Amino acid sequence: MNQSRSEIGVLIREWRTRRRMSQLDLASEAEVSQRHLSFIESGRAQPSRDMVLKLSERLDIPLRQRNRLLVAAGFAPNFGERPLDHPSLAPALAAVESVLRGHEPNPALAVDRHWNMVAGNGMVAPLLEGIAEASLLAPPVNVMRLSLHPKGLAPRIVNLPEWRAHLLARLRRLIETTGDPALEELEAEMLTYPSGVTRLRTIHDEGTAIVHPLRIKAKDLVLSFISTISVFGTPLDVTLSELAIESFFPADEQTRFALQKMAAGQA
Repeated sequence: MNQSRSEIGVLIREWRTRRRMSQLDLASEAEVSQRHLSFIESGRAQPSRDMVLKLSERLDIPLRQRNRLLVAAGFAPNFGERPLDHPSLAPALAAVESVLRGHEPNPALAVDRHWNMVAGNGMVAPLLEGIAEASLLAPPVNVMRLSLHPKGLAPRIVNLPEWRAHLLARLRRLIETTGDPALEELEAEMLTYPSGVTRLRTIHDEGTAIVHPLRIKAKDLVLSFISTISVFGTPLDVTLSELAIESFFPADEQTRFALQKMAAGQA
């Protein structure tokens, strides 16, 4: 049995299992016979380049992992991966910066696939003043670690148990989506922190809750935020596909007014 055939079959089967799809379901989605898919997974048949891309699309596999499947099947990667400072990414990063600045006086930041902060607008820094552990602010700043570390933002988060559970649930979903071992290591680290959550639980106790707020102390105030996440639509570059912008909005008038005052003070 050819090694590349064996590897591509194993990878497709792993992703199909991760997506909780049967062979029949995936075969129907990809418009191939279940028998042919079974042969691919067992290594008895070699998929074409188009077939690998079609199966990857139906399985909603991230671009980085799609490249891995192509290489495992004996083909060249299909999606480019360039560093953030590559000249060709300048227009996309300029768009990110524009979105971040346009969101002021509300905080917003961009993170990469491992939750490292790529950029933040002018309203992020005021929320990070007085962090006890300076190393948490050394680049690359990991937003997950900064949020839940006992010497980071955690002592200031009023609803820490709920917010921690929310972040860990997001991290777990990302792990299930990408299969990234670095995220699994990050999750394991988060669970070692004092009062770490060892079991995910329902975080919306009120029947009327439609979003989960972040309530954080800033000097003598408690600011309340709701957040949204934006990603690039139909990216063809691995790096861009893994960028996400998290935008925070004031959840009450007190927070709205306080952010306006903070922005005016910075100006």
